Order: sequence, then structure tokens, then C-alpha cells
Amino acid sequence: MEKFYVTTPIYYINSEPHIGSAYSTIVADVIARYRRLSGYDVFFLTGTDEHGQKVLNEAIERNVEAQKYCDEMAEKFKALWKELELTNDAFVRTTDEYHMKTVQTFVSKLKENGDVYKGKYEGWYCIPDETFWNEEDLKEGRTCPECGREVKWVSEENYFFRLSKYNDILLRFYKENPQFVQPDFRRNEMLRILESGLKDLSITRTSFDWGVPMPDDPEHVIYVWVDALINYLSAIGYPHNIDHFERYWPADVHLIGKEINRFHSIIWPAMLLSAGLPLPKQIYAHGWLTVNGQKISKSLGNAISPVAFVRTYGNDALRYYLLRDIQFGRDGDFSETNLISRINADLANDLGNLLHRTVVMIQKFNDGAVPERSITETIDEDLVELGEKTFSAYTESMDNMRFTQALESVWELIRFGNKYIDLTEPWKMGKKPEMKGRLDTVLHNLVCTLKNVSIMIEPVMFRTAREIRKRLGFGGTMTLENVSWSDIVAGKRVSHGEPIFPRIEIEKHRKVTEMENKETGPEIKDNLLISIDDFSKVELRVASVTEAEIVPKSRKLVKLQLDLGDLGRRQVVAGIAQFYNPEELVGLKVVIVANLQPAKLMGIESNGMILAAKIGDSLSLLTVHKDVQPGAKVS
Repeated sequence: MEKFYVTTPIYYINSEPHIGSAYSTIVADVIARYRRLSGYDVFFLTGTDEHGQKVLNEAIERNVEAQKYCDEMAEKFKALWKELELTNDAFVRTTDEYHMKTVQTFVSKLKENGDVYKGKYEGWYCIPDETFWNEEDLKEGRTCPECGREVKWVSEENYFFRLSKYNDILLRFYKENPQFVQPDFRRNEMLRILESGLKDLSITRTSFDWGVPMPDDPEHVIYVWVDALINYLSAIGYPHNIDHFERYWPADVHLIGKEINRFHSIIWPAMLLSAGLPLPKQIYAHGWLTVNGQKISKSLGNAISPVAFVRTYGNDALRYYLLRDIQFGRDGDFSETNLISRINADLANDLGNLLHRTVVMIQKFNDGAVPERSITETIDEDLVELGEKTFSAYTESMDNMRFTQALESVWELIRFGNKYIDLTEPWKMGKKPEMKGRLDTVLHNLVCTLKNVSIMIEPVMFRTAREIRKRLGFGGTMTLENVSWSDIVAGKRVSHGEPIFPRIEIEKHRKVTEMENKETGPEIKDNLLISIDDFSKVELRVASVTEAEIVPKSRKLVKLQLDLGDLGRRQVVAGIAQFYNPEELVGLKVVIVANLQPAKLMGIESNGMILAAKIGDSLSLLTVHKDVQPGAKVS
């Protein structure tokens, strides 16, 4: 089995994990899941970077031992990755004993090869970024070109790595391997640095001791960036488990943020060349995830925790938004409003509606069993042709980490699936026995479409993918090999459930990004208050919609047949035709006023009232999101 090794940057633990750090790891998880789905033996690595002056300063400020501080912060990252349901195979910490031994072994090899020497370093150093800068790199006022904060002049005895020795070798390698650094504009940035000439790199510090001691000279600690880069080797067994190491090295892709491109695309390859190890196949430097156009950072106070978003909107919805809205490789601005819009438009209206309509029609027209494919027409061929083109475009985009384009191609198929229903009008065929063969083909094709869609979205939306297949009667795991447009086995039992993505009202939804703002809300006038006795007069019950149809000659009214369990059946007329199609209402569990005096609407008796919320032109029925039996009392 072919292997695939994907890594994230290891995250510096001077601050809490946030949506920006989660973004890289979510993307790596999507890549790992896609490659597993493609049949690869995947190793997915992430972890924490725990040495350096910045971490030591943070521990001192909190009045705790540096190791204890690191232990606490590393657990926060692990807890977040667990909350996000990430599938990393290892979590490396640079304070792990095995990692520190690997660092010393690796640096000793560089020294043995004549590429490490002792000298005196004098220059500008950014403590927050743990980065050395040349005078010409600094911004006006001697500030760091990355974070904008003031740099410090450092003068101390150091060990140096002969980075300049590998300048021409790397230039040649870049020209022979144009895919080595991506996107192209990041590669061009590195080429300009190489063309201007590299200087040797200071790789130790003596002004503090929180780091890996230099072999044979423990007064020096190894520069945090040299230490950190070696995690990609230590975590897969170098040099203590050489068989495991040789199985997965070289890395197929290092995912990094653009601000650490120089370390990964120039310094790291030079170190590997010196040690006689193969270079990674690709380094992908993506953009920043910003909030209101600003980089997320502790100093700016704009770090957003992804936990609140996961718990409010769901893991799949958050992952879909990040991969669909943000062009991977470019900067992208995080917007909760845009997240909600994607949920409502793409997930509820497109995908959720296609699944709901398909399951309801199979239940209604074929007793809940997936039918055989029978009589085909040109539009069926159009659906299959688009499906095949979609899969080809999807795999090509996913292989090249163009996630937005991959999802756009899948959603084109989903939207056509809804159009396919509208054009074939299965609800009309269901009333004509002679059209049964044609109806069966349409329903069969819809199940096939949804099954294939579920497999393609699984790397991004794994829970949703499995729920779709569960509702269509498919058990077990599936891979990309199961994407097929040949006949699926008929007779599988479909099952109905609550909408996989309920619509969200933007105007009423309390935003996660505003949760810290304490709002008292509008004052409630005394004359609008009611007593508990008044409220107890209203009998609210859960009802399941069994049938729905438009009232003839009415643009607003829908006649509903409701199941109230032991309370029997009930007919209700509701003015919701502008907001819901009859077929998407069947199977919903709604809340009704059960003791309302009967009334006649357009000559049809209505025994109750369905509860709904409305703001402006938007209306949403109040539904029950757990397995509550029809007839249950709402209190």
C-alpha cells in the first residue's frame, strides 16, 4: 500500500489555540481523510513547539515552572483536536525525551559533516517570533517585518550552521522541482531570497537555558526553530525506529503558515541535505485566517475559539465553511455571517433538501425501499454524465489541494439533483400506476447520486456523509472505489429523520463572536406579562406530519395530516406554502397548539395551529430535534 505523510506546523504554546491554528490542522485532517479514502497508508502528524525564550517568559510571568506550563498548554491543544474530531496519528511535543535525543543526534550529524562551527553572533532578534533578522529586513523604527514589534540587539557566542554552503544547491533544486514549494507565488518569494544569497545561521543561544542542550556543550541550547523542524523526523522514528522512519519519510506535504515559509523552504532543506536525508516532496505555505482583515494574535486580542462554533453550528458545518469559502493558499477572513449563509444555502437548501425529498418520496411511493432502475430517458443520462464529470473534477482538485473547487464541483451535482426532481416531477408519476417503472428509475438515480455525494464530501463532512448513507440504507464504510453509477442494490430500506442541517435565522441567532457582549434585551412591558395559570391553558403537543398538499386555488395554504400518537390524527391548515414545499414537510415533527378552537380556511376545517417563527420575509417552523414521540406534551 502506498504511503502518505502529512504534517502541520507544530504550534507555539505561548497562547491558547484558536480558529487560526485549528484551520491548518483541519485542512491536514481533510487531506489525511481523503488519502485514506483513496487507499493510502496515511501518517498524519501535529503537535506543539515548547522551547524558546518566549515560552520561558510566559511561564515566568505566570509564576509556574516552564515544564508545568508546557504540560498544561499542550493538553489544551490535545483537547481542542479531540473536540474537532481530528484523526492525527501522533502528537509530538518538543519537550518529549525521544524528540530531544533526536535533535541532539541530528545536530551532531551536521557537526560531523563540517557544517556547524562556533562564532559570535551580533544582530537583531525578535523575541515574540523567535527570529533573527538582518538590518535590511527590518521595518522603519527597527521593528520585526512579521509581527511589527520592536526587535532586540543580541550579541553572544553561538554555534552556526553553514547555510550559505547550500545556496546554489537549493537554487538548482528549486528550478528542477517547481512543485517543491506551493503556491507558486510563495515559491517565487523563496527564490528571491536564494538569488540574493544566504548567510550562515546562528543555531544556539546562551542567554537562557529552556531548550535542547547542544551536544558536548550544554551551556548552549539549540535554537528553537532548529529544534522544532526536526519534529518531522523524531515523530516517525528517526533514528530509534529506522524501519518506521523509512516507511514514511520523506513527507509528502508539510502544511505551514506563510510566515514560517523561510524556515521550512530554505533552512529545513539545507539541514536535511547536510544530514544526508531526502527532502520533503512538497511544502505548502497557506495564507492567514484573519478576523476583520487582521491576523489572529494574542497581542491583538482577536483570537476566536473554534469550540464555541463547533458546539453552536456543528463540526461538519464549520469544516465545510472553512474549506469552501477560503481559497487554500490565500488569506481568508473568517465571518460568522458567511458561515450561517453557507449553512442555510448550501447545507440546508441544497444538500439537506435533496436528501429529504428523496427519502420522503421513496417512503411514499415505494414503501420505503430503494427501487430497481427501469425505464431511462435522456435526463437520466445527463445526470450520470454530470456525476462522472464531477468525480473527475473532484479528485483532480483534491489531489492538488484545491478544496474550494472540489466542493464547488460536488455542489453543482447536488443542485442538479434538485433540478432533476423538479424536471422529472416524481410526485406526478406517483399518481399514475403506468409510470411506476419511470418513477422507480428516478428514485434509484437520486439514491445513487446521494451515495456518491456522501463519499466525496466525507473528508470534509464525515458525520454528514455517514448520516446520509445511513438514511439511504447503506451500512459499513465506503471508499472512493465505491463511487459508481452502475445499479446499486435495490431493496435497501430508507429512514427519515430530522433535517440534517436546520435553517438558521441570521437576524435572531445570537452570534458566537458576540457572546461576550452582555445584552439585557428589550424591556418587557407589564401589560404583556401573563401568569402561569394563563400559560397552562395552552396545550402544546408534538405532531408528526404524515401528508401535505397545497390547498387548491390558494397561494399560501397547505393542508397537513398530523399524527399525534395516542391522541389520534388531526388535520391542520397552515399558511406556509411560500416557505415550504409539501414534500419537504412530510416526516417533520412540529409543535402545534392542540386545544385551539376549530376553524375553517377556504372551506377546509383546521383543528389546531402549527407554531412558527417569522421575521421579515423569513419563516421557520418550530421542530423537535430529538427522538420525541408524536403526542408528547410541550411544557
